Amino acid sequence: MSAAYVVSDCWTMTRRELAHWARQPVQVLVGLVFPVMMLLMFGYLVGGGRAVDGDYVDYLVPGMLALTMVFGLEGTMTAVTQDLNKGVVDRFRAMPMTDGAVLVGRASADMLQSAVGLLLMTGVGHAIGWRANGGFGAFLGAMGLLLLLRFAMLWIGIFLALVAGRAELVQAVQILVWPFGFLSNAFASPDSMPGWLGAVVEWNPMSATATAVRELLGNPGGEPGHVTAAVVWPLVLLAVFFPLAVRKFGRLGK
Repeated sequence: MSAAYVVSDCWTMTRRELAHWARQPVQVLVGLVFPVMMLLMFGYLVGGGRAVDGDYVDYLVPGMLALTMVFGLEGTMTAVTQDLNKGVVDRFRAMPMTDGAVLVGRASADMLQSAVGLLLMTGVGHAIGWRANGGFGAFLGAMGLLLLLRFAMLWIGIFLALVAGRAELVQAVQILVWPFGFLSNAFASPDSMPGWLGAVVEWNPMSATATAVRELLGNPGGEPGHVTAAVVWPLVLLAVFFPLAVRKFGRLGK
């Protein structure tokens, strides 16, 4: 198929997923509101600023932005497994359609929702006192790093959904994401943790993104040199899980 047909197929599947938003607005709203509630809870109820130099809200908001990019994969994972079990995927695969267009469409719709979620989170962060001090270009760069992390995590989620095969197994698989998100520097500096735990946190790809975002935005906890790691880690994850997901999708029913 030519590139034009590939793009057309992927856009058709993206429009299909966007049409679901109008039919399931509550699910979309819950996905947007949940990270806001997390931000407010940690900022006002349990926020302590352990080993953080400067205002804790300025440290917390970039970490929560990164955490938002990791969480919320269950919507995409559930949608993929539901299409599998309802026979929708079989019908699409029987058509002259690009392999993987269904997955790309789902991922594209999720990325649009993630971008809206980032705008909402930054607006709430600004309302509670957080400020981005790195300039507009640095702000766009930080948002780009966050969306790159989200894109990589999406393909991990899609692959796991294809492996799970059933919607009822998604929750069990989703639990695996929680340690990845919380074993990070989203809420506290690794300096405040036991040595072994701090080392694990430092190697977490999400921590690299959070630190790079803090660096770009001029917030506490930013360290030079993490932008490269925040680009390399998601690209490595994409290089592994994107072909695995497409290959698994192509072998369904065989």
